[in-house]
Amino acid sequence: MNTKRKKKLTEKEIDRLVITQANDDSAWDNPIRVRKARPASLSIPPELAARAAFLAQLHRTKNMEEWLRHVIEERIELEEAAFMGVKQDLTNKVG
Repeated sequence: MNTKRKKKLTEKEIDRLVITQANDDSAWDNPIRVRKARPASLSIPPELAARAAFLAQLHRTKNMEEWLRHVIEERIELEEAAFMGVKQDLTNKVG
């Protein structure tokens, strides 16, 4: 089996390639349109919102939404890391 390996380009080689193709319309694919995702709304009970507002003030964030975004991002990162750990453990046990 004769498979060719593609050479991994360096950052300078990529820059040089992009610069040489920048004004050559035939070197580029058709443009694509990307729509900005709509922000999701979240409804939480008033008691929970009051607790979150208090903690947002305690942490001196601009507003509760910013503090909640930060907390949710942190929690998602923790959950993803835990998931990857469990997945790795299962892979090691099976393999």
